[in-house]
Amino acid sequence: MTDALPEPLSGLALDHVAVAVDDLDRATRAYAALGLEAAGDDEAITDQGVRVRPLRLGTTLVELMAPTRDDGPVGRFLAKRGPGLHHIALRVDSIERVLDRLRSLGAPLIDDTPRTGRAGTRIAFVHPGFTGGVLVELVEG
Repeated sequence: MTDALPEPLSGLALDHVAVAVDDLDRATRAYAALGLEAAGDDEAITDQGVRVRPLRLGTTLVELMAPTRDDGPVGRFLAKRGPGLHHIALRVDSIERVLDRLRSLGAPLIDDTPRTGRAGTRIAFVHPGFTGGVLVELVEG
């Protein structure tokens, strides 16, 4: 018998899917051929060494991420794994409440406290070891 599952969270939704790429323009052309459209301006997240380009297909947001330096998380990801799915992001009502919940369940966290993400959101990452190898970003705001 397995342990009981935690109660579902209210207000939880898929915020975006992030793809690590070597070249934003080349990747944008490929995704545009698939029907995705620009969903805002590029944004540099200096402390993470990444430039993010949001694209949209209907209500789904895809963030293309290209490193601005090799020693940042996306630069290291590309060097180790090459281009591809980097993380999924879940929109939450209260990031502190979700982080507290995950800590109580023993989840390993990359961010113990929220930090600033794209478009002024508050974000925190959950270690991929908790979710079977998928990096998960929590997004509030």
